[in-house]
Amino acid sequence: MNEADTRAELIDPALKEAGWGVVDRSRVKREENITAGRIQGAGKRGEQSIADYVLYYKGHKLAVIEAKSKEKHVTEGLGQAKKYAQLLGIRYTYSTNGVSIYRADMETGAEGEVDCYPTPDELWDMTHSERLEWRELFGEVPYHITKFEPRYYQHNAISKALEKIAQGSDRILLTLATGTGKTVIAFQLAWKLFHSRWNLGGKPTRRPRILFLADRNILANQAFNSFSAFPEDALVRIAPSEIRKKGQVPKNGSIFFTIFQTFMSGTDADGNSAPYFGEYPKDFFDFIVIDECHRGGANDESNWRGILEYFSPAVQLGLTATPKRDNNADTYAYFGEPVYIYSLKEGINDGFLTPFRVKQVDTTIDEYVYTSDDTVEEGEVQEGKEYTESDFNRIIEIKEREEYRVKLFMEQIDQNQKTIVFCATQNHALAVRDLINQISSSTNPDYCARVTASDGKIGEQHLEVFQDNEKTIPTILTTSQKLSTGVDARNVRNIVLMRPVNSMIEFKQIIGRGTRLYEGKDYFTVYDFVEAYRHFQDPEWDGEPLQPEPPTGGGTDGIEGPPTTTTPTEPEGEGAGAAPKKIKIKLADGKERLIQSMIQTSFWSPDGTPISAPEFVSKLFGDLPALFTNEAELRKIWGNPESRKTLLQGLEDKGYGLDELDEVKRLTAAEKSDIFDVLAYISYALPTITREQRVEDHKEIIFNKYSEKQQEFINFVLQHYVNEGVRELDSEKLPDLLELKYDSIPDAVAQLGNVKDIRDMFIGFQEALYSKEA
Repeated sequence: MNEADTRAELIDPALKEAGWGVVDRSRVKREENITAGRIQGAGKRGEQSIADYVLYYKGHKLAVIEAKSKEKHVTEGLGQAKKYAQLLGIRYTYSTNGVSIYRADMETGAEGEVDCYPTPDELWDMTHSERLEWRELFGEVPYHITKFEPRYYQHNAISKALEKIAQGSDRILLTLATGTGKTVIAFQLAWKLFHSRWNLGGKPTRRPRILFLADRNILANQAFNSFSAFPEDALVRIAPSEIRKKGQVPKNGSIFFTIFQTFMSGTDADGNSAPYFGEYPKDFFDFIVIDECHRGGANDESNWRGILEYFSPAVQLGLTATPKRDNNADTYAYFGEPVYIYSLKEGINDGFLTPFRVKQVDTTIDEYVYTSDDTVEEGEVQEGKEYTESDFNRIIEIKEREEYRVKLFMEQIDQNQKTIVFCATQNHALAVRDLINQISSSTNPDYCARVTASDGKIGEQHLEVFQDNEKTIPTILTTSQKLSTGVDARNVRNIVLMRPVNSMIEFKQIIGRGTRLYEGKDYFTVYDFVEAYRHFQDPEWDGEPLQPEPPTGGGTDGIEGPPTTTTPTEPEGEGAGAAPKKIKIKLADGKERLIQSMIQTSFWSPDGTPISAPEFVSKLFGDLPALFTNEAELRKIWGNPESRKTLLQGLEDKGYGLDELDEVKRLTAAEKSDIFDVLAYISYALPTITREQRVEDHKEIIFNKYSEKQQEFINFVLQHYVNEGVRELDSEKLPDLLELKYDSIPDAVAQLGNVKDIRDMFIGFQEALYSKEA
């Protein structure tokens, strides 16, 4: 009895007998996808996590069951069952072979065989010792499903938050990496609260009043648009212009959206400050969502803190991508410990975020010391002083240096791919924008646009179009601080760092600009001119939550600071102060032609940190013995399309995808070689040869076995192999190659023999191609 038979004949009837799928509001979901599988390149993904059974009751996930065939031991699937239960945040998990049932309690660690599955009510009582009315009312409201159900971690975050609300908590914190869908979570929470008629009164007598509070208009607008499934008259966008026009704050509605700065605006009849939020009763809002809460009013020093304290009766939910350090920050002291955390590492390894590679760029003008042959065009240069990255484009400017850097990354990137360039100041972003437009191959005047605080509505329009994945212009945006967070542009393929990133929080947010998924996007690339890669070596990179760092202020010379928490102004001010006297240097004639650079590539590794190419090769060297034991075995494996596919899958599972292996070919000066040569070189120090040379060396022994017509087809395939690489020898490629050569499969059969003969030939010549004999 195989596994499918075991499920159909033994497990399904046992679940039905226990009432699952029979008792009202109970449900058995089979083959539930939990993770998507890590993106590995070339359109491939790693192994997904798929639970055989998930048991639902009253809208809650209560148990996982991992099934194996009747012939296997009852605990054969226990490891998987525990893994899936841990991912889904479920207390009870079961492993079964259809004959016996083994249960594990993930909370207490107790485990052992049981006689039967619990009924839905029994499992509900086992999971929830305390009866909470709102828990059941929330469960009665299904998620609003458009295209996809919430991902498992979004479901976990929503469930954890609702449980806290049901228990009466009034301060809740959720910490999830950038790009994992915090707005989706906020929407589903609002949906369940709205339709269950939850409110602070404790009885479902009216719909709640919910406030979505952000510190930037772009975030508030994105959220407002994302909540469009609610009735139109339920949604209210609180804007200063509307308040002034109507003479009062809007109160008719259920879900309100605004920014801190708007709420802090307002004056009385005498022109004195009278913040708009004070026009609402203190208990007006039942539930408040504070987006990017680490930047908002939870800080003890923030004037915005008064808004949250004023509305203290409301249940307040903080959303952030930047958790805390060991010494609690104000944000975490205010909200308490996160009820759920989902990290960047988890997101990438689960396949819900895009992995990245880092190109670390070093040049011979990363630092500068003035010499008398250079010309000081403005300001006063300090002789003997070494000007470093933090000085450039703030107190000293060398145009030739910026031109070199821009030319360098423009040569590296695909100029048709969306790119964000982070610059030192708003003026620097202007200069880089101009250089990009001068250098690019595009004829469109808006190919590269600047988006900073100074660009106002024009910048916002450029950003809105950039975020539209169907539009290609503007292709590149330059910025200083403005785009480091809160920008949902899914098709960003390149991030260029041309200014230091001193804050770990900001670094995480910048990396998050590229992590969103998009069709055909296997990875994104960070071009690092400023040694920001050092953050990856910090234990806090993707370890314990980070403490939010204080804002650096408005700065000078058009330097954008993070959104201020002390200035109650209406605009989203990332303000600019007066420009100091900057030093401008013109390099001596010919010096710019002497500037050189070195680029090192790092890859994403499953442990959450990028790994350099040399480290990658070293790690690969250590992992290869587990996949084959000697050169002969490697040749045998590689010479058969099916075993080669299995080996490549094993490499991918360990983090060595085809894209990474192609990069190692470049590193070992073997770009025109086969991946086989790279593996043989690393494992056994065999010299690498080009694909063309391999074909030439083995043609005689290949062709000896086949007819003239077969030789003609093999020669056709080998030419594709030489030009394109080993992927052309995959079994999946055979039908395409036949149709390309003969127009149709029947025509190919007429020339080459029956389908089995053709397949045997396709496999057989590859054995000869990789044989040691030549």
